Amino acid sequence: MRIIAGKFRSRVLAAPPGMETRPTTDRLRETLFNVLAPRMDGSVWLDLYAGSGAVGLEALSRGAARVHFVEHAKQALRALEKNIASLGVADHTEIEAREMAKALPALAAAGVRCDVCFLDPPYQQHGAYARTLEFLSHSSLLAEDAIVVAEHDKHFSPAGEFGAIIRYRELKQGDAVLSFYRRSGTR
Repeated sequence: MRIIAGKFRSRVLAAPPGMETRPTTDRLRETLFNVLAPRMDGSVWLDLYAGSGAVGLEALSRGAARVHFVEHAKQALRALEKNIASLGVADHTEIEAREMAKALPALAAAGVRCDVCFLDPPYQQHGAYARTLEFLSHSSLLAEDAIVVAEHDKHFSPAGEFGAIIRYRELKQGDAVLSFYRRSGTR
């Protein structure tokens, strides 16, 4: 696994051992960042269920100003911390090392507002998508024109609407799908 483009291009990233964490493929990350390219400079990101942090670190490499990572699995946290240290980006990151149900309210209470939120729960945890997207739709975590991207298996689709946010685009690639959400009425 590596950073695809930007100032850290071709830098290799550590991955947690075992099959518990499923990294977002290079090809899918490339697709994601091609879509989000106009929003990158100076953006603030939430990388939820971050694993090794490959998506958030790619965002920093491509011009994001700050990434808030949420991850609670010990082996994934070790890989994430190692990757942040090896790239020297600790000043541009924050790690919430706790369950999503506690991390999201803590981030909201701290006044965090993101421009892009990426979530990639374990594919088999279908309920995690609904809980996370529902919380985001009613929280102060999303800037007015924020985009939320959910990566999921092609055999499962989260709902098209969660409170104030609606799905406006889906991109399928192999066994994975990226569902893009935004507040209704925004472009």
